[in-house]
Amino acid sequence: MKPIQTPITGKDFTTSKADFSPIHGALNQFYKAFNTGDMKLMQENWYNDENIAMDNPLGGIKRGWGEIKLVYARIFNGKAKVYVEFYDFTIIDLDGGFVAIGRERGFVEIKDKKLELAIRTSRIYKLIDGNYKQVHHHGSIENPVLLQEYQELVK
Repeated sequence: MKPIQTPITGKDFTTSKADFSPIHGALNQFYKAFNTGDMKLMQENWYNDENIAMDNPLGGIKRGWGEIKLVYARIFNGKAKVYVEFYDFTIIDLDGGFVAIGRERGFVEIKDKKLELAIRTSRIYKLIDGNYKQVHHHGSIENPVLLQEYQELVK
């Protein structure tokens, strides 16, 4: 399986299902929501249930949509601008879902400080009522100095 290098940024996201495969549509929806700070769109991307989970550098382990949305709200309403795009990824089709495994690159910027990001990322989606909904996300930053700086900028 050859990793896909063309980044998913969300810039190409539309609500028309004809524009993307359902898998790429779900991923584009997530990155559109994240990079534009659109909480409504983010909530549409996630399965709004208490049995979902997220483990990432800014929130640690969060369980259920109620906890997960608080992490996004902190990012979207904070002083720092965070931008990421998904690349170097592979998709594993599952019966009733898929897993996307790859990397995110981007930046966090606040005032005159800009920090380049490098994050390992996996996302799991489940087919629910005909739409892919995110049920798990795991992100990690390998470089401990970068991790600490990122956490400090996005308080």
